[in-house]
Amino acid sequence: MADGSGLKILLVSTEVAPYIKSGGLGDVAGSLPRELKRHNVDIRVCMPKYKDINYGIIENMEPVRNLKINMGWRDMDLDVYAFDDGVKHYLLDNGYYFNRSGLYGYDDDYERFAFFAKSAVEFLFSIDFKPDIIHFNDWQTGLGPVFLNDIYRSYSFFENTKSLYTIHNLQYQGTFGGSVLGDVGLNGGYCTPDKLEYYGNISYMKGGIVYADKVSTVSGTYANEIQTPQYSYGMDGVLRRRSNDLLGIINGIDYIDNNPETDNRLYANFSWDKPEGKAVNKLMLKEMLGLSPGDMPLIGIISRMADQKGFDIISHVMEELIHKDIQIVVLGTGESRYENMFKHYAWRFKDKMSANIMFDTKLAQKIYAASDMFLMPSLFEPCGLGQMIAMRYGGVPIVRRTGGLNDTVHSYDYSTGAGNGFVFNDYDGHGMMWAINEAIHTYYNEKEHWKNIVTNCMKADFSWEKSALEYISLYKQMSGKE
Repeated sequence: MADGSGLKILLVSTEVAPYIKSGGLGDVAGSLPRELKRHNVDIRVCMPKYKDINYGIIENMEPVRNLKINMGWRDMDLDVYAFDDGVKHYLLDNGYYFNRSGLYGYDDDYERFAFFAKSAVEFLFSIDFKPDIIHFNDWQTGLGPVFLNDIYRSYSFFENTKSLYTIHNLQYQGTFGGSVLGDVGLNGGYCTPDKLEYYGNISYMKGGIVYADKVSTVSGTYANEIQTPQYSYGMDGVLRRRSNDLLGIINGIDYIDNNPETDNRLYANFSWDKPEGKAVNKLMLKEMLGLSPGDMPLIGIISRMADQKGFDIISHVMEELIHKDIQIVVLGTGESRYENMFKHYAWRFKDKMSANIMFDTKLAQKIYAASDMFLMPSLFEPCGLGQMIAMRYGGVPIVRRTGGLNDTVHSYDYSTGAGNGFVFNDYDGHGMMWAINEAIHTYYNEKEHWKNIVTNCMKADFSWEKSALEYISLYKQMSGKE
């Protein structure tokens, strides 16, 4: 096992599972530090102290420091709390900014997260921890590398501290009017093309990209894609200028929480060499959801319902899809037109389709465990976790060749027996239906190949260990501790 001894890392994130999360960033910030800790990295995690954190699962939280953080024309209170769940966590609190419901979506988010990013650097003066790397994540922490380089680098405490900035989804860039600079302690000189200026505004995401020592994203394919106009949301030029410092490291999934052999949310446990329990899960879930018990392949869809996730191309071929010899179970929420579409087809085809317009983690695990196939036809997908969880539970992914889907799902080769899914290239309903038809044909007519694909899925390793080792290698390279 690679050894991260001697490395000191502070991971800065605006959400951390299981305490509070809105998406994949929270999962990463919850799981990656635990794996790094297993490899002897001195890893600490820093997050805002939101009102809605699940404080019931936090033990022994205690106040650490009370500080003042300068935000331009005023000083703001910072209260630092800490707890240790195997990894040391710091909660940074200011009641005005964070004693609110939810995480994001406020008019002063530019100020809230500038305060958090600056505090995540400055509070280190007051504790006995001098990190080699401060690892910032997504637009909310994009000003962190700016503050570190232009304000704190002159202090001897930070002279050897490097910054890593990870892009989890480039679509969300933290774009605000240039007038906000004064409110966050930066002057108008930052509103230039070589710094934070972005099409007449400023972008926190651009700040992270421009000022960080290294920039990473959550899959190798996505690292290449975001340097093209098609996937960059206007940021391709900035990213190409940083191409020598840009790399992709695929996310992992929690192999303890997502383990079909021990998961108590399932009707029956199973494994790749003892797969009988999967059929039990399928039968019981169909009974619970009112689907007919016949032996049709069950396609699972668990997703936010938005164009990015491919729901527009699903809608284009929904009538054709529902008439195949399949059943479909959907779980998620999102745009009303897609919610209504699935509810309509579930009403028309009660024995073939179940639409669950909600967020339910227990039901999600049951769907993963029951599904024969898992559909993810994304327009773009920085990493994607659903396809990895589905494979862990023996669900064969049907995906478009993009981002992390391309890095984790490989078309099945009938001649060699290699591969773990069905992949299509063009973003349209015809391409998706080709892949679905291939999967259906194999399920019904190529039983041994189907069994082999399922085994390949379940034996694949998408744990955090491989990714953690790549991060350790990067941290060592950045800090000169190779």
